[in-house]
Amino acid sequence: MIAAKNNVPFGVNYPDTIIIHYTAGSSAESSANWLQRQDVKASAHIVIGKKGEIFQLVSFENISWHAGESAYGGRTSFNKFSIGIELDNPGFLIQAGNDFVASFGTKYPANEVIQAVHRNETAPRFWHIYTEAQIQACEEVCLALISKYPKINQILGHEEIAPGRKQDPGPAFPLDKFRNKILHSNRQDDVDEAAPVFAKGKVITDKLNIREGAGVEFQKVALPLPLNKELEVLGERNGWYHVKIEVDGWVSKAYVAKA
Repeated sequence: MIAAKNNVPFGVNYPDTIIIHYTAGSSAESSANWLQRQDVKASAHIVIGKKGEIFQLVSFENISWHAGESAYGGRTSFNKFSIGIELDNPGFLIQAGNDFVASFGTKYPANEVIQAVHRNETAPRFWHIYTEAQIQACEEVCLALISKYPKINQILGHEEIAPGRKQDPGPAFPLDKFRNKILHSNRQDDVDEAAPVFAKGKVITDKLNIREGAGVEFQKVALPLPLNKELEVLGERNGWYHVKIEVDGWVSKAYVAKA
C-alpha cells in the first residue's frame, strides 16, 4: 500500500524526528485510503488502527506530506526530516446528551471519552481515548524506526510543531510519557513498578491531578479527580500510584487512601 505520489527521498542524515498525529477520521482503513488518493495534498508514512493494525502508505526512505506549515526548535518544514505516524482517532468531541459526537458525525459512548485540557489551550474539551493496542503498536513502530534510523532523536506531536493550527494527538495520547520511555529511559519502567498495598483506592483531597507519569513534570491526562473518587490501583513508584479510571495515569500517593 505504498503511495506513488511520495517518491522524494529524504536528504542525508534524515529522518531524525517522528511526528505523532491523529487521523480525525472514522476508521484506520478509510483514513489510509484517503491519504493515498492522488488528489489529496497530504500523506503519512503509516496509519495505526485501534486494534494495533498497521497500514504503511509511504516508504520510510521517502518524504511524506504530513506536517504542513511547521516549526519547532529553530527548524521549519518538518516534512523534510520527519516520519509521520497517524493514529486512528477522531480527536475532540462534542457532547450530545449521553453521547459524544465527532466532526464527521459518528457517536461515541462516555466510557470511550475523557475530558481534559489540551497543552495549547486553557479550557477542557472531550477527547476520544486511544486503545492500549494502538499505543503499544505505536511504541513498537517507533523503536523499530530508531533501530533502523539511529539519527532519530526526538518524537513530537503535530500540536507542538503547528500550535494553534493543529491539536493532534491531543491530551488523550500520553505523549510526554511515551517519548520519555522511548528516548530517555532505560525501558525498565514496567519492571521496577512495585505491587500496590491495596487494589482499590479513593481520593482524599478536593482535587487530585492525574498525570502521564510518576512526577509533576508529566502532563495532566484528565481533569483533577474529585474527593472520594474511586480508583483501581495498579502499581506504585517513587511516591506515586499508577491508577486506572477511564484512562491510566499517576497520582500522588499522599492523597489516596484504601477504599
